[in-house]
Amino acid sequence: MGEHTTEGGPDGLLVLAVDTSTAALAAALTRGGEVLKEVLSLAERNHSVHTVSTVQTMLAECGVKPEELDGIAIGRGPGSYTGMRIAVSLGKTLAWVWNKPLVGVSSLEALAYGARQQDNRENGDGSISEAADRLAAANKQAVSQLPRSDQNATGPVWVVPIMDARRGQVYTASFETGTAVREGAWKRLAKDGIRLMHDWVDELAADVDASDAAQRPAAIWIAGELEKHEAEVDRLQAICPGVQVRKLPVWLEGRAVAALGAARLAAGESDDVHAFTPNYTQLTEAEVKLQERTAKQAAAEGAVSDDAH
Repeated sequence: MGEHTTEGGPDGLLVLAVDTSTAALAAALTRGGEVLKEVLSLAERNHSVHTVSTVQTMLAECGVKPEELDGIAIGRGPGSYTGMRIAVSLGKTLAWVWNKPLVGVSSLEALAYGARQQDNRENGDGSISEAADRLAAANKQAVSQLPRSDQNATGPVWVVPIMDARRGQVYTASFETGTAVREGAWKRLAKDGIRLMHDWVDELAADVDASDAAQRPAAIWIAGELEKHEAEVDRLQAICPGVQVRKLPVWLEGRAVAALGAARLAAGESDDVHAFTPNYTQLTEAEVKLQERTAKQAAAEGAVSDDAH
């Protein structure tokens, strides 16, 4: 995808960013607002095979030595349990070996922030690979070819990222920025979590109804893995008349992780390398089953004990 410029971001900070929380391996090397190199690749969630070599290649092609980095930004989820651990483990290892500050970034926030940036930035040129081009083109098309009846609206935009979590659930959060045509302050409205999409739509609609005139959104952008949840997004439009609901089926990009990480680094923030963990948001199925088995075993043992008495 070549060289691009992203809006915002502290000038001069050289940041390596990696996220493996979704089906796409997203990585970027940025300096300030400039994207030196970016990778967006679908590898059937086989991130463990490609992530290290991807980072090595990015640094080599840009002529960047590890000691030159100002920090490492890692998407810590929520998302794929196995995927999250790959990026987190890599980030912890590199930060320790290279003695660089490590900052964690919400993968959901990066997805939302990236959707907002994709909507604003101009088309770039160049490419890293055909796969990266296809994913970038899909993102670009998703943003550029959708109806924009919110263009002249003056209210804020709510950006709602979603990642499919199966059984009608999504990993999601919500954020607010400026109007559809003018970017404003970026702030979080709802924390990361796993929610039933049906209930989440009802909650968003209730928040719209509870908003006063100044806070009421002119548009709500639903960004991310929409394939299994389009009917609920359509329902949100139906129960929120006067609010433009846009569907943005986009992939998480490394540049967004880098931009959010750079902001933390510029503020003097960093995470404890040893204590750094993914944001799982809930127990894995295996952990749930283990707890169920443990509870049943304890109950059975209790019953035996009672019978003995």
